[in-house]
Amino acid sequence: MLSLEQELKGNTYPGRGIVIGKTSDGTKAAVAYFIMGRSENSRNRVFVEDGEGIRTQAFDPAKLADPSLIIYAPVRVLGNKTIVTNGDQTDTIYEGMDHQLTFEQSLRARTFEPDGPNYTPRISGILHIENGSYNYAMSILKSRDGNPDSCHRFTFAYENPAAGEGHFIHTYMHDGSPLPSFEGEPKPVQIPDDLDEWTDQIWTSLNEENKVSLFVRMIEIATGRYETRIVNKNIR
Repeated sequence: MLSLEQELKGNTYPGRGIVIGKTSDGTKAAVAYFIMGRSENSRNRVFVEDGEGIRTQAFDPAKLADPSLIIYAPVRVLGNKTIVTNGDQTDTIYEGMDHQLTFEQSLRARTFEPDGPNYTPRISGILHIENGSYNYAMSILKSRDGNPDSCHRFTFAYENPAAGEGHFIHTYMHDGSPLPSFEGEPKPVQIPDDLDEWTDQIWTSLNEENKVSLFVRMIEIATGRYETRIVNKNIR
């Protein structure tokens, strides 16, 4: 397994990232989502609670230039399922699964973001906790090496995940122009037990100039009870 801390410290711009796994004591599901930004519009955001989930919101509404790809609900909860994504496909998954579609089937309606020349991948994850059991899945929808005429779809499912292990997927391999899309499988990373420790580890490891907001949650597998932490660079 890799050190999530070192993965983040070694990359100035992974973009947006999702981490899902199980705590090392085996009792909790763990999920984290972070956003970064290079433009004033992307950096002008905060995470705010919205029911059992969260949404992005402009920190300074007067500076909001284009809300289309930056204002959305990254996290929503549907019964015993927690959905986390880097865009408004959160709603697509929620509505699809509410109508008996699978995670993968729901995403068939979507592709990568229309932000050429980057064509940012859509990354998504879902955690399913039921009757004391836990599994999760992750997805990435990406262009074929920057060619917008072709969409490559990858889904990774993790049944009965091992204690202390998680997987990390992010939008970009590193900074660049255009930004190169993530490649390969989600990276196996270590997951600790302590929510505040993990939150601090991720936040302090993200590039100081580019980081914007972080959401972290741990869910008791036996009960479904959860605790959440939200960190915003822009403090209200």
